[in-house]
Parts: sequence; C-alpha cells; structure tokens
Amino acid sequence: MASTSTIWSSETDQSKARGAGAGVPFGKSERRDNWWVAPVTQAVALGLLGLYATWAALQGKYFEFGNYLSPFYSPLFNPSWRPWWLSPAIFILWAPGGFRVTCYYYRKAYYRSFFADPAGCAVGEAKSEGYCGETKFPFILQNIHRYFLYLALLILIPLWYDVVHGFVFDGRFGMGVGSLVILASTGLLTMYTASCHSLRHLVGGKIDCFSCVAGGEQRRKAWSLLTVFNEHHMAWAWWSLLAVCSADFYVRMCAMGVFHDLRFF
Repeated sequence: MASTSTIWSSETDQSKARGAGAGVPFGKSERRDNWWVAPVTQAVALGLLGLYATWAALQGKYFEFGNYLSPFYSPLFNPSWRPWWLSPAIFILWAPGGFRVTCYYYRKAYYRSFFADPAGCAVGEAKSEGYCGETKFPFILQNIHRYFLYLALLILIPLWYDVVHGFVFDGRFGMGVGSLVILASTGLLTMYTASCHSLRHLVGGKIDCFSCVAGGEQRRKAWSLLTVFNEHHMAWAWWSLLAVCSADFYVRMCAMGVFHDLRFF
C-alpha cells in the first residue's frame, strides 16, 4: 500500500497542498487574532504612497530646488525635445518602480492587501482553487525581478551623487534640512536594495560549500552580511518607500515656496 507521504489520496490532501484557505468561504477562519489588520493597513499605506508617487512622477515640475533633486527624477534626463506633457521621471522611474513591484516582500503585501490571494494564513481565499503561485501571465513576469535588481544597483550611483551635491552650496560644503532628507532617502533605498533576496542569492545562494570555491571566504562574509540586512527586508521596504516620497515632497514644497530650507551651515 502506497504511503500517504508520497501520494495524495484525497481531495482534502490536495486542498491542503494548495493552502489552508483553499475551498473555505472567503474571509472565514478559525484564527482568533485580528488577522485582517495587517492587510488592511498595508492596503491603505501602499495605496496612499503609491498614489502620491504616481502623481508626483507625472507632474514634471517642482522636482528640483537649488542643489536638491527629487529621487523620483534621478538621474535627471530632460532633453530639449521632451514634450511639455511628458514628465522626465517617466524615462527613469520604470526601473526602480519595476524593482519594487516585483520585490518578493511587496508581492506578498499587495497580493494579500489588494487581491486577497491569500488574505492571510489559514484564511478563506477569494479564489476557490486557492493560491497557485505565479505560473500564469501576467504574474509569471515577476521572475524578471533579478534583472530589475541590476538596474536598481546602477541607479544608486547617481542617487549618491545627488547626496553629495546636496551638501554643496555655492561651491562649498554646507548642510540644510534638504541635505539630510535626501541622505536619508538614498541611505534607506540602499539598505532596501542590499537586503534584496535576489542579491543575497546572487552572492552566495548557489554555493553549497564556500570553502570549495575560489574566494569562498570573502563570499561567505558578504553573504552573511546581506543575510543580516535581509532579515529586516520588510522594514527597509516600508521605510525606504516612505523616505523617497518624503524627499520628493520636501523638494517639491521648497520649489513651490511653501517650505523654507533651513541651513545649518
């Protein structure tokens, strides 16, 4: 007689394989905690920040103030042939935007928050067949995440240039509130990128024996460091998104004359 560990003998076993919420009425659960708080909070936060980022990127104005440049527009590409209605951010933002949309953590967040697929662990799902992974179009395109990682790493270079430029006033070193806001934005974006699952896998995920490959000890140390960052990937994802929106908002308010940039020296 075949073992139940190797053969699914009933529809119940198959349902469990698809997820504890498969075949259960939507939203029904035996969980006693407030499981719905997290997806609702994520939906509100992602919705508000996503709407602001989209609005700011489409404006095409008030994106720089003195030596400050909004991170949504960096690196700035503003050719003379650009139509007035086409924002310079469109030329750039698709790369970091694609990196964030295909991020492993954000997939979990917006799948649960916006698609209820699944809404939570052991919670009735919106689709009767349960969560089936990313095997169909367009979700199979999520696998392009590793290539967006390469672009995100490249974009960090001009972002750090903007940080340095933000501390230069009239050819001399100085510091204003905007300098710190842009530094915080780029710093958190760097940590978000460094904590990426794909980067950690790229450095050491394919190695079964670090001592058996050239440079194994160096790769082990780098992988261990990225692992520490990766443990807080969710936090870096949220703080970086909030920081980049805040940096754009601050530069925008200064450019509009609403805020006066405080200079420390």
